[in-house]
Amino acid sequence: MCDIIISMNNAMNVRIFKALSDPTRLRIVECLAGACCGGTAEVDEYGAVEGPTAGEVCCRITGADKITSTVSHHLHELEDAGLIKLERRGKTTVCTLRREGLESLGAHLQSLAKGERDYVSC
Repeated sequence: MCDIIISMNNAMNVRIFKALSDPTRLRIVECLAGACCGGTAEVDEYGAVEGPTAGEVCCRITGADKITSTVSHHLHELEDAGLIKLERRGKTTVCTLRREGLESLGAHLQSLAKGERDYVSC
């Protein structure tokens, strides 16, 4: 029988995989990566991140005029998984991609492709 060792990094990867397993959440991440939201987020001269609002993301994903509770739920799931950042600005919420979450997942997948198995000992 195998002894499974789940590190903190692997636990986060599980959360990322779970978040990305939903097609709508995957589309949101792709949108924020620049595929449909007009490019990547920018940092202005005051250090604030400028990106699409939650309503704009919703409009691009579902065609709705304003944010829906379903898309809001998906955005919070992605934030909990460390894939996006939601920043409240007055009555709007700005969404940005947290690239380090995707980079961590990419590194994990590359280690699997190379046959590195530091998370399971059999």
